[in-house]
Amino acid sequence: MDLQSRFGSAAPLVGMVHLPPLPGAPQYDGDRSAVRGRALADAHALTAGGFDALVVENLGDVPYYPEDVPTHTVAEMTAVARELGIGVDCPYGVNVLRNDAEAALAVAAAGGGSFVRVNVHTGTRGTDQGVLDGQAHETLRLRERIDADVAILADVAVKHSAPVAERDLGTVATETIERGLADGLVVSGPATGAAADANDLNTVLDARDDVDPDVPVFVGSGVTPENAPALREAADGLIVGTALKEGGETTNPVDQDRVAAFVEGVRGE
Repeated sequence: MDLQSRFGSAAPLVGMVHLPPLPGAPQYDGDRSAVRGRALADAHALTAGGFDALVVENLGDVPYYPEDVPTHTVAEMTAVARELGIGVDCPYGVNVLRNDAEAALAVAAAGGGSFVRVNVHTGTRGTDQGVLDGQAHETLRLRERIDADVAILADVAVKHSAPVAERDLGTVATETIERGLADGLVVSGPATGAAADANDLNTVLDARDDVDPDVPVFVGSGVTPENAPALREAADGLIVGTALKEGGETTNPVDQDRVAAFVEGVRGE
């Protein structure tokens, strides 16, 4: 994958646009315009501070549907994504929690997104939503059917999950590329905001290098101003959320000052 053309940078910083609860979710507050306003405000704060790309994600929709989200969630996310595409001049991706890769792909394709993140693309993981099976066979075929120029970033041992059967992490990474045809990989820690294990990252990077060095590896959780420079040296890109929020709380709005300080610490800008 050509990171420069897909993400606008050869070493992209990707910021999270965490959506508040959407219509239909238990904690939705009844104000659609506030949801969209919050998304645009966070997106502008991230891009103004120097981030290269964004991921829009329905973080507030707890408890999550395990696989297929309802059509109204797809519609709301498409509306938000389209507003981001019009209002913010940078590439963006979509993650539909918990694991609706087809919905994410459809939202990205309709809204002008460049990529999707898929939590369980191949294999099987035990999660708080139950046992989730990767649907790479469906996701790749849908991408062909709708002729979507949308890259697939697949998590390896995604956060908030555990393996159903112990398997070598390098083998999982290899198969996610070779058999799942993922365009990129994501390595995360055990939970949102938790740092990825350095050994796990190195294992995935080594496996990637053996299979296809052109497949980028992103760090997908627990990136902070303190560890970002070292992680950026090792990985191809960083996906950052919690560290950029007001008070360091994942569900809070993006803090412009935290974004500026983060980018300055990583890039010296």
